[in-house]
Amino acid sequence: MTKADLARTIYQRHGGLTNQEALRIVDSLFDSIKSRLQVGESVYIVGFGTLEVVQRRPRPGRNPVTGAQIQLPARRALVFRAARTIRQL
Repeated sequence: MTKADLARTIYQRHGGLTNQEALRIVDSLFDSIKSRLQVGESVYIVGFGTLEVVQRRPRPGRNPVTGAQIQLPARRALVFRAARTIRQL
């Protein structure tokens, strides 16, 4: 599913919006989610799941070309945890 598919679904279900307005709603929703994640907040959507940014620890790795061991640095990662209703499906 793409962003355009989401906008089309909103357009079809609402009826009083244009396609452009529906696309702006989807863009606004994604912008809100991104801004919350950037400041370190979790985003919980009831019945869907939770998006949050977690800190990953440094870990050992290997250079795929030479096979030499290297230390991979700590990093931030986006994690999605599906709601129980989604997992049961």
